[in-house]
Amino acid sequence: MDYVNSVHLVGRVTSVGKPRVLASGDTVHTVRVVVPRTARRGQERTTVDTIDVACWTSAARRGAARLAVDDHVEVEGALRRRFFRTGAGVASRYEVEARLLRRHAAPAG
Repeated sequence: MDYVNSVHLVGRVTSVGKPRVLASGDTVHTVRVVVPRTARRGQERTTVDTIDVACWTSAARRGAARLAVDDHVEVEGALRRRFFRTGAGVASRYEVEARLLRRHAAPAG
């Protein structure tokens, strides 16, 4: 069996952060993307998934720097679970670690 951790998203940008230099010296640029969910049977309202995207490579950071809120974007990468400390202790969150970000044509309609 081959294991695969591959994410492919097409959605709308709702937030573009600024590049941050971490204590380790690494730079990360974050983007938030919303992707509509397919409505379940009997559900009238469309819901969305809000997904944080972390751009660690220079190519991904360049792609993030060209985006603006409401742009449509295609993201390819992998799902990662990140652990960090808060005042209440250790916490974690899932995010997509982008390998590639590019503008995408807005959906028809």
